[in-house]
Amino acid sequence: MRHQGLIVTSVFALCAAGGLALAQFKPEEIAQREQWEQFLVTAEIVKSERIGVGVTKPWKLYLKKGDVETKAAWKNPSGRDNGVDDSWKAEIAGYRLDKLIGLNSVPVVVEREFKGKQGCLSLWAESATNYLKLMESGKSIPQEAIERTDKMKYILRLWDCLIANADRTQENILLTEDWRTIIFDHSRAFQTDRKFVRQLVFGTNGIFKLDDGRPMLFRRVPREMVERIKGLTAPAIKEAVGPYLTDRQVDDIIARIPLIMKELETLIQQSGEANVLY
Repeated sequence: MRHQGLIVTSVFALCAAGGLALAQFKPEEIAQREQWEQFLVTAEIVKSERIGVGVTKPWKLYLKKGDVETKAAWKNPSGRDNGVDDSWKAEIAGYRLDKLIGLNSVPVVVEREFKGKQGCLSLWAESATNYLKLMESGKSIPQEAIERTDKMKYILRLWDCLIANADRTQENILLTEDWRTIIFDHSRAFQTDRKFVRQLVFGTNGIFKLDDGRPMLFRRVPREMVERIKGLTAPAIKEAVGPYLTDRQVDDIIARIPLIMKELETLIQQSGEANVLY
């Protein structure tokens, strides 16, 4: 069985409703993740090539095991770049935390050696476009998909606040043919500078702003996601992410939760709970 039949039509077909509103994989797809984790670790690399985009100089690997073939992206950034932490370990931690809170929008990521170096290997995310290509093409999201994509925009802002993602770009938000969202590239998440526990990356007092200086808010978010974030504990995060985050990075996640809740309280006071949580 080849990649197209198994992954494109299945692994990246997200739930159209229920759960975390357009961000979840189907239950059977979630059940397949462990199989894909094992596949990425053990499959033969039959071909490799530079992807040609991205500051982390990623590789596209072509994998085969038995009659299953697919593609994956490998990279191994480590250290500081342009004043922010950049680590392949953060990619794996992001995937594992995505599973822990039930967001289920991040493709499978594992640790794998390539060319004698350790790095992260991400299952290739097939998509119709990304936000940058959409903007450059001059095309618009169809009216029937606007509510769906707007909800995901706010969900992603909340997610990036939790993980202190310093590098969400238009290119790493993918859109499927039916306007569902896949996210990748979390090597610049889990920042350790102290400003990331004093401020959220987005929000009323967020670190990042729109070009005109206005804040980038997470106006409407699923109540279930908020409750799962509130329920996070350091031991649970450590168990989920394993060796891929330091104790300090885990503690910083916990430190950001009260900031998130305060931001939500402010939004609720301004707009009413029914207009913020759903």
